[in-house]
Amino acid sequence: MRDSGTPRVWGARPDELAASYPCDDLLGPGAEPWMRAVTVRADAATTFRWLCQLKVAPYSYDSLDNLGRRSPRKLSPGAEELAAGQRVMTIFELVSFETDRHLTLLLTTPRAVRLFGDFALTYAVLPEGADSTRLVVKMVVGRRPGVLGAPRMKMMAWGDLLMMRRQLLTLRDLAEGGTKP
Repeated sequence: MRDSGTPRVWGARPDELAASYPCDDLLGPGAEPWMRAVTVRADAATTFRWLCQLKVAPYSYDSLDNLGRRSPRKLSPGAEELAAGQRVMTIFELVSFETDRHLTLLLTTPRAVRLFGDFALTYAVLPEGADSTRLVVKMVVGRRPGVLGAPRMKMMAWGDLLMMRRQLLTLRDLAEGGTKP
């Protein structure tokens, strides 16, 4: 996958685009990959702990995807206690995780699946040094058949870019703010 300037890739480096992620096989060979990434000036444990906050809130545009409630700006006790099957951002299920390394999610809420289609995501925390990490998200998105399938995918990619960019930047800013796990 190359960064061709489309809304399917934002911030990801060539090595991140080429890497394998736990979500790769969740939707089958016809799924389309989308990538988003940001550098976080915090260690892997701090970045991962803020990533666990996705169990509590989406950390994007709260007026759109959190019913107007502000996503917490302090760590929520217990959010780091992970188990497969837990709800994440309300519409996803936690499929797998590795502490300080990744969360892998699958869109499982029936209404959301009908609205958005099939999505699987891996949020990966990749250490870059003692106090810097990359927060990389790979999504695999099920293709939609029919004459409107391709335009719908492009529109969804733009919408996701808008929302996930805000999410990653918010999580980055909170992790860099000094609240350690």
